[in-house]
Amino acid sequence: MMNRLIIWSLLLFFNVHVVAAKPIDITSRLYVLPVLADQSINVVKRYKMNSEMERVGQMIVLELGLNERSSDIVEAIEVWYSAGDTSLLKESNKTKYKLLQHLKAKKGSNRLSFNADLKQGDNYFWISVTVRPVKDMQTPFTLSYKKLSVNKKKHLIEDTSESRHRLAVAVRRHKQEGVHTSRIPGIVTAKDGTLVAVYDARYESGRDLQGHMDIGVSRSLDGGVSWLPMEVAIDMGEYGGLGQKWNGVSDPNILLDDNTGDIYVAGLWMYGVIDETGTWYPGLKDGKEIWNHQWKTKGSQPGFGIKETSQFLMVKSTDNGKSWSSPVNLTQMCKKEDWWLWAPAPGHGLTLKDGTLLMPTQGRDKTGKAFSNITYSKDGGKNWTTSNPALPRSTTECMAVELEDGSIMLNMRSNLNASRKGDDNGRAIATTTDLGKTWIEHPTSHKALIEPTCMASIHKHRYKENGEDKTILIFCNPDSKYERVNITLKVSKDNGETWETRTLLDEGKGRGYSCITSIDDDTVGVLYESSQADLVFQQVALIDLM
Repeated sequence: MMNRLIIWSLLLFFNVHVVAAKPIDITSRLYVLPVLADQSINVVKRYKMNSEMERVGQMIVLELGLNERSSDIVEAIEVWYSAGDTSLLKESNKTKYKLLQHLKAKKGSNRLSFNADLKQGDNYFWISVTVRPVKDMQTPFTLSYKKLSVNKKKHLIEDTSESRHRLAVAVRRHKQEGVHTSRIPGIVTAKDGTLVAVYDARYESGRDLQGHMDIGVSRSLDGGVSWLPMEVAIDMGEYGGLGQKWNGVSDPNILLDDNTGDIYVAGLWMYGVIDETGTWYPGLKDGKEIWNHQWKTKGSQPGFGIKETSQFLMVKSTDNGKSWSSPVNLTQMCKKEDWWLWAPAPGHGLTLKDGTLLMPTQGRDKTGKAFSNITYSKDGGKNWTTSNPALPRSTTECMAVELEDGSIMLNMRSNLNASRKGDDNGRAIATTTDLGKTWIEHPTSHKALIEPTCMASIHKHRYKENGEDKTILIFCNPDSKYERVNITLKVSKDNGETWETRTLLDEGKGRGYSCITSIDDDTVGVLYESSQADLVFQQVALIDLM
């Protein structure tokens, strides 16, 4: 009998075994996203804890350090939890996540301790910060990660890393001021220092033309820290007896005359709809619905009339963007009659050394194929001339810079990159010395600057170094061949021959358009379509780019 008891005891011991649970596998990743003061969730880091079994009531302790500057900026730190869901935590989806702790931030060590039940498989813990109203955007703040423990066991993911985060301002948010979507940014710094930003104010949806949309304007008087309410630069109202949704204006370009201080804004106006057969649709007044776009099928056609082709409009401000003239129609002045389309290219224009005003433009030729070119005025904006297409291949949205030798470099979105994902993926680049009568493809074309087929911006920044005048080129786009992610600044110190320095602003997925302006010798500003808001503005110190 005693032997049986011993055997049963041994069986019980080995079958209901006392085996130590396998350790939790912990990994982490930092996020590079603009940190916005007007939203409560700004993700800075995520921990992934993989557990081979379900674990109840795990005590987790995380210590973060804040230096003096960071403690002045960060108001609170939060930890959120999700099981198996890797989609980025945002304001818009936070109901899918569980808030585990909210801690008021302080200088020095900040200890976050909380209980969590771990599901079998992957468990995600998101570290988020809330920041105080922005005062100084230029200098990033840092977070240092001291240690992480689960049930008093220090996990070596020895978390002694440090992360830097850039503050930003949401200039335009979804459905702000009655505007469904704000898209297509352009920005200049006026002569008095005012930042003047333009964009599509798409009132009813995020869709491109045709639709109810105007060219909106936002101004900042303090270098982008705060922005005045939206105003409107171009609005065609209910022209011709058609409703607002049939009189949309889109795709703004903004140009500062460096000599006079006048600011020009161009936009593309569609009157009614030209259907896929190239015929202006007559039934709109009867309430019939139809949609087409100037780049789709035959949505814009040869000719000059408003029922034949989309119209190129321009307005002017002589008071640093406070007010705008009535629109002037440049279509017949510049467009070739057999072109299907002639339109502004989004972003900003420039003033050449000799005073010529230059604006990047785009269109569709007599066969409907897309092209990029430039449009210029040599008499202070009274008369304009448009150039020959830069390249024979299909290109669209473009921006220009004047190089040190006086030539103009045009940096273009290439439709070839929709299928090119190898070493031949890259922005199309060409130069001209005669205002676009002739063009030469640049050696870096389709090689130097990758893209996911998206608008990009290029800007020439002037500064002084040891009293000597210097210039650099700054380029911004989604730094990817596949998706509109990783909004990145790149710098060229040799007139676009090489691009080396990279500054990542936003790794998240957004719409990807951008525009750059010089705030002063030491600072640039970037307005871009962000993963965090429709339009975000950030200051970047020149020293961070170099």
